[in-house]
Amino acid sequence: MTRSVTEKFDIAIVGAGMAGASLAAELAPHASVVVLEAEHAPGYHATGRSAAFWVESYGGRDVQPLTAASGPWLAEGGFLKPRGGLTIARADQMAMLESFERAFIEAGIAMERADRAQMERLVPGITAAWVAGVLEPESMDIDVAALHTHYLAAMRKTGAQLWCRAALTGAKRAPGGWQLALANGASVSARILVNAAGAWADTVARDAGCAPLGIQPMRRTMLQLDVDPQPDPAMPVVLDVGGTFYFKPESGRLWLSPHDETPSAPCDAAPEELDVALAMDRLGQVTDWKVRRLERKWAGLRSFAPDRLPVYGFDPANPAFFWFAGQGGFGIQTAPAAARLAARQILGQGADSMICALDPALYSPARFV
Repeated sequence: MTRSVTEKFDIAIVGAGMAGASLAAELAPHASVVVLEAEHAPGYHATGRSAAFWVESYGGRDVQPLTAASGPWLAEGGFLKPRGGLTIARADQMAMLESFERAFIEAGIAMERADRAQMERLVPGITAAWVAGVLEPESMDIDVAALHTHYLAAMRKTGAQLWCRAALTGAKRAPGGWQLALANGASVSARILVNAAGAWADTVARDAGCAPLGIQPMRRTMLQLDVDPQPDPAMPVVLDVGGTFYFKPESGRLWLSPHDETPSAPCDAAPEELDVALAMDRLGQVTDWKVRRLERKWAGLRSFAPDRLPVYGFDPANPAFFWFAGQGGFGIQTAPAAARLAARQILGQGADSMICALDPALYSPARFV
């Protein structure tokens, strides 16, 4: 798109993945919004490569409130389907499993201890090394594509604009807001600039003259395998308490990740053969299944702040720059509550029933100052 006139908006959001689209949908009924996406289509990077599930324990104790607050909204919208979660442990990991179980039961998560016999029923062929597990029966699969599409449609319906192939190339603070230059030659003015750029969050901050927060992109690898026996479609998502793999059935195939977190520069991520081999080796340590074929492999970037919590809030040194980044591997399952929390801050509104139990200070960029 080529635009010769600077267009004016209340809010410009950089990034049209799940973060940017969900926040735009929350803001658009109350303000004029443009979403600036560098790629040819929204959701090209982390959002479009996610094998998302809604597991309350995933991400840790301080992420759990965001996941819990998002659950009812996701369920009501029809974006969840039953799956169940099973976190497993070897004998040498039992203390870790007990600590994990205790911490999340205290947080109010429904958990059940699974013994060896129950694990064999849920995951036929599980090897003898895995002696116990913890079930999260309320864990769900998330329809990521449907959720992202919903947010994109909602933001457009209420007036937000989506500009693709519109990478930010310059951002200058001016009286009354920002002057933004884009790679397609267009320019935008906005009162507030929102950084929802995922792996590029620190880059956008630097372009806007703000101090980066140390948000580090990490490569995550996923495989789609044809295995024998074919996985039971009712099998839970299986994670190990040490955080070295997870897998789940998907349309008659197995989706497997070695749960890798390899630091990366912001890029169009691709899987490394070493990580593919690592995933296959770890699966062989968990089950006796035969891998008939590696059908697909892909990678995405998950971005973490130094303390591994998301960053939502106005920059302490620049009250017109809003951080909405660092969502790690839990950005999909927390999207509804995160977007509501951020939108209320941007609009100067108080908390509603969805987010009243959340502590905004926990996720504020001011914690790094």
